[in-house]
Amino acid sequence: MDSGGSTDMTLAFELEALKTLADPNAVFNNARQWTEYVGVVSEKPTYVVTNFTRKHRVRQDFFSGPRGVEESLENIAQQFDTDRHVFVGVDDEDEALADATGWEFLHVEDAADAAGWTLTSDEPDEEPAESPSRDDWP
Repeated sequence: MDSGGSTDMTLAFELEALKTLADPNAVFNNARQWTEYVGVVSEKPTYVVTNFTRKHRVRQDFFSGPRGVEESLENIAQQFDTDRHVFVGVDDEDEALADATGWEFLHVEDAADAAGWTLTSDEPDEEPAESPSRDDWP
């Protein structure tokens, strides 16, 4: 991804945007090469974010905690004083939050395309196997 020539950037992913990426751990590792700080924000309870990041081995520099996304973005911008603050989201609501808090907005598909990240597929790779029938089951 072209970071505009500066690695002095804070990058925040909305949890739903992170869920659309095939390998969130690889995304964070890649982003660390051209950002100072990277983390996750969400309206979901803290344990939901923590469970997702642990499952995918994502090491984040910050997370929203018990706050909502807007308050989190405001606090993160104050705490992490970088030249740029970029919010990766999924919809118009995320874009409006970025605009309201002075963050740059990047749709997850555009970010993935620019950085070479793989998105998850909405379609299953193969049909689920049918369960064998049992003659001894009522």
